[in-house]
Amino acid sequence: MSPRVSPPFRADHVGSLLRPQALLDARDDHAAGRIDDAELRRVEDEAITQVVAVQEEIGLHSATDGEFRRGSWHVDFLRQLDGVEQVADTSLAVQFRNEQGGIEFATPGLRVTGRVGLSRTIFEEEFTALAERVTTATPKLTIPSPGMLHHLGGRAAVDETTYPDLAEFRADLAAAYRTEVRALADLGCHYLQLDDPGLAQLNDPAQRAQLTARGDDAERAHLRTIELINDSLRGRPDTLAVTAHMCRGNFRSAWIAEGGYDFVAEALFNELEVDGFFLEFDDERSGGFEPLRFVPKGKAVVLGLVTTKRGELESKDALKRRIEQAARHIDLDQLCLSPQCGFASTEDGNSLTYEEEVAKLRLVAETAAEVWG
Repeated sequence: MSPRVSPPFRADHVGSLLRPQALLDARDDHAAGRIDDAELRRVEDEAITQVVAVQEEIGLHSATDGEFRRGSWHVDFLRQLDGVEQVADTSLAVQFRNEQGGIEFATPGLRVTGRVGLSRTIFEEEFTALAERVTTATPKLTIPSPGMLHHLGGRAAVDETTYPDLAEFRADLAAAYRTEVRALADLGCHYLQLDDPGLAQLNDPAQRAQLTARGDDAERAHLRTIELINDSLRGRPDTLAVTAHMCRGNFRSAWIAEGGYDFVAEALFNELEVDGFFLEFDDERSGGFEPLRFVPKGKAVVLGLVTTKRGELESKDALKRRIEQAARHIDLDQLCLSPQCGFASTEDGNSLTYEEEVAKLRLVAETAAEVWG
């Protein structure tokens, strides 16, 4: 075995990291008008400089800005698309659960009110600032999949006067993403990750039932999303590696859905035109490794074996055994290792400490080095 020289890397991570308290305080102060934009930017820059250095010291070959400039992994991007509005005083209630019970997360309501387009490169400054701070790692940018804009609200979130036919909406959305992807590549981005929890959640019959109840074709939703993502990536430069991350929900150590990848696996792994898949496999909610038999040669799978939902550190030997189990269904050389999701999909963060987060990332790097060299 040998190290991978292009993304995804043998030791990788999903993207979001716990926000330091100083950054959380600065965001509160900014929202209250106690500090200006420049001061908030200074605090963000300082926190990102530190977290990039930590990722490189650990030995990771990719580094993100921890999504430190965002309040949420998806809203901060999607609301910047032309034609998309964050509707004041409305929210979408999402039901999460953990071992203790249920948690309701009210995500800001997004509505498509006009033709979808792209007037400016979203996260241009964020990527440029990240690229300036890395020294040894490849800067990695994470953005929500185009599929999330429809998945979150369905037909009701897309104005019927503007888009009487959802096919036109998907065509405009894909065109906007193609412009964004090309612009990011022109900025020097070589590693882009599309986050699409919807593709994993469709494996849960209860989630499909919810989509059916609101009028969606839940049995074919994954096929439409795959087609949309492929259209969004059409013509991307060879210099840009793209991965897809799929989880079953991540908010304050809680989740939305359960179930293995069986329902979407064959179409997802064979038809989605990305270089690798970040897959959640941290506990029994994620099912077994059998669906990996559908992954074709030339595509990588990043096994999310290290949980971000609790601080207890996994055993290195146990991780190696699970990698061996996965390799019964896919070539070991196609596999990589990472945490199963981000540590802070929203600024709230999951229920673990900074020290526990660092220990888990270090465990990923050390285990990958011992398995693959």
